[in-house]
Amino acid sequence: MTNTDKNPFQAEWTAKGHTLCLGHWEISFNQQALIIPEKNAVNDMGTFGNFSYLFQDDSDWEEGLKEDEWIVDNIDWLSQCFIDNDIPLEEIFFRWFYQAVNCSDWRCSACGGCI
Repeated sequence: MTNTDKNPFQAEWTAKGHTLCLGHWEISFNQQALIIPEKNAVNDMGTFGNFSYLFQDDSDWEEGLKEDEWIVDNIDWLSQCFIDNDIPLEEIFFRWFYQAVNCSDWRCSACGGCI
């Protein structure tokens, strides 16, 4: 597979609206649900973005790790997750995983529900 191939991962945070902190990750690989560690399944993934609901276009509110840093920082649990779910331990798959979760990542207080 090359970088231009379709991402085989789909990721969604289940909570919407003003209750983001009450959700969990639903992540699949080629339409097969992944089992991920509980600690990771119920928390934000720490990917890079602007998660402010008030200042969405302000770079001062950007946080998290960009793709390369995130992969290095999470390689241990992610590698074990890939082994447990029969996913190749290849760079492109780590990048695809990051890209899938980054689209739905969130932060505590990003929804304004706790204000």
